[in-house]
Amino acid sequence: MQIKLTHHIIFFLFLILFNSCITEFTPKSEGEKEVLVVQGLITDQPEHYTVKLSKSLPLGETSAAKPVSGCSVQISDNAGNNFSLKETVAGTYITDSTIFQGVVGRTYTLHIGINNGNNIISYQSYPAEMKPVPPIDSVYYEKTVIEKPYENFKGTDGCKIYLDTHDTENNCKFYRWDYTETWEIWLPFDIHNKICWISNNSDTINIKTTAALNEARINRHNVTYISNVTDRMKTKYSILVNQYSLNEDEYNYWQELQKLMVQVGGLSDVIPSSVPSNIWCTDNPNEKVLGYFSVSAKSAKRIFIKDSFAGIIDPYAHCVSDTLIGGYSELPGLGTSVWILFDIPGSPFHSPEIIILTKTKGCADCTVRGTNIEPAFWEDDK
Repeated sequence: MQIKLTHHIIFFLFLILFNSCITEFTPKSEGEKEVLVVQGLITDQPEHYTVKLSKSLPLGETSAAKPVSGCSVQISDNAGNNFSLKETVAGTYITDSTIFQGVVGRTYTLHIGINNGNNIISYQSYPAEMKPVPPIDSVYYEKTVIEKPYENFKGTDGCKIYLDTHDTENNCKFYRWDYTETWEIWLPFDIHNKICWISNNSDTINIKTTAALNEARINRHNVTYISNVTDRMKTKYSILVNQYSLNEDEYNYWQELQKLMVQVGGLSDVIPSSVPSNIWCTDNPNEKVLGYFSVSAKSAKRIFIKDSFAGIIDPYAHCVSDTLIGGYSELPGLGTSVWILFDIPGSPFHSPEIIILTKTKGCADCTVRGTNIEPAFWEDDK
C-alpha cells in the first residue's frame, strides 16, 4: 500500500510507503524533460536499507516510472566510513546488513553517480544526523460504537488504535510513525486453503512534534482507525507500529506533504514537486530532483487484538453461485471458472449427492487474498 490529481502543475510526485521503511515516488512532469527521483531510508536497526532511483515521466504517460540502473550509490558518514550499495533489481540498490548499520549521533550523506552515456553526473543529499528515538511506551486499542444496537440489530463497532511515548532526555522532538498490520481470515467452507493471513502497510503520513511542549510526551496519539467494512477484526489482528526520529528539515518535508494531502485526499495522491527535497545535483545545482533520503532511528512495538466487534461485514456471504444435485464425473470449468465449496454425499438417508459451487475463486481459496503460511510472530501473544 493510488489516486490521481489533475491540478495544473508542472511536476507531480506519487508517494507510497512500503516495507515499512521506504517511501516510493512516481512523479510526472509536463514536457519531455525527465526528473530524477530518489527514495530511501536508513535506520539504526540491523536490516537491509534500500535506495531506489527512477526517472519521472511526461504528463499523460500511464506506464510506471523508469528505474535508473547501473549507478554508483554510496552512503558516507562523518566518521570517515563509506558503504557501497548493490543493485538487486533495476533501479533498486541495497546495503549489506552485515557491514552497515546506522549509528545514532552520526551524520550520513547519500552519494549517487549516474552515467548518462557521455559522463558521470553526481548527486548527493545534504548531510543528516541520525537523531535518537525513544521506545514506544504502549500501543493499545479502544472499541468505538459506530451504530448503537436496537431491537434485533446488534449494532456496529469500530476500533481505534493509539500509542503513548515519551523521551526523558528530550532529544527527539520530531516523530513519524508507520505500521504493518496482519490479520487472520477463515473461509466458512471446508476447503483446502481455508485459513490465511493478510498483511498491509500503512499509506498515510503520521507525524508530530513536541518542540513547542514543555515535556516531550505524547499520549493517545492516533495510529489508525478500523471500521466494520473490513474483516480485519473478525478473528485475530496484529499491528506492528514503527516510530522514527526526524530532524527538523525532514519533519518539514513530511508536513508539506501532509498539508497537500488534506487538499487532495491521501498519501497515494499525486502531489506537486514543490515539496522540498534534500537531494541535489552537484554538477548542476539548478536541476530539479525529487524525493528524500531519510536518516532515522527506529523503535517498534506490536500488539495483538482478539475481541468481539459487532457488525463486521462478511465478504463470503454471497459465495454460493449454484447447486448441483447428483453425482458428477466431469464438471465443465472446474478449477478455472467454477469451484466446489462443499459437497453432501448421497446416503440411504440423504440422496442424491449435493454439490455447492461458486464462481468466485476467492471463496474457495484463501490464498487469493493472502498467504496460507502462518507468520513467524503469530503465536507471540500466547
